[in-house]
Amino acid sequence: MFLLWDVLAHAWEPIDKDLSDHNIGSAAGNGAVLAVALGIGLVGLVYVDEAATRRHAAPQPAGPGAATADDIAASTGLGSAGRLALTIAVGIGLHNFAEGLAIGNSAAAGELSLAVLLVIGFGLHNATEGFGVVAPLTGRRPSWRYLALLRFIGGGPTFLGTLVGQSFTNDTLSIAFLGLAAGSILFVVIELLAVGRKSGVKVITTWGLLLGLVLGFATDAIVTATGA
Repeated sequence: MFLLWDVLAHAWEPIDKDLSDHNIGSAAGNGAVLAVALGIGLVGLVYVDEAATRRHAAPQPAGPGAATADDIAASTGLGSAGRLALTIAVGIGLHNFAEGLAIGNSAAAGELSLAVLLVIGFGLHNATEGFGVVAPLTGRRPSWRYLALLRFIGGGPTFLGTLVGQSFTNDTLSIAFLGLAAGSILFVVIELLAVGRKSGVKVITTWGLLLGLVLGFATDAIVTATGA
């Protein structure tokens, strides 16, 4: 929930600035980018999830080359829990790409001390995101290979975003990735709350939401304290 708020706040910031400066054309264009990216991240994942569910419900093809990317989670023996963990990693990866852009922009501007502080702050903040990635796997034993895959998908975009951010700055690109991240994170929130209801763990889920929000704001405060 904190990530959803944080991502949308950062995505809306340049649009809000354009509106304050009466740059209506730029605000409308970036607003449209945000709306489209948000829709792709949310509705797109719904269609992908339904397609994956139908695929695993149907008889599986046999023979060389029959396995596809949709079978990754199933091959680990984790089923729907593995697919949800993979989806969470994708959403957080998109968010982390935008964080990498911020680090790269700071380095490109010669503010190396700020870039280092952002790396430390985002590192602490992303540690809490890791709990969200593996949350659906509670009670199961994933392989180290599968955990490494989740780590690469969730964390790798930070490094890639840093390289891109050091090369050039583009608000529209940042808004697009933040919109995709917000849509996918909203999808994940809906799925996890549904899991909590089915499992009958309303009290634990509520405490988890509260703790997650507190940890999210606490670690984000470290980043804000750097002056970013």
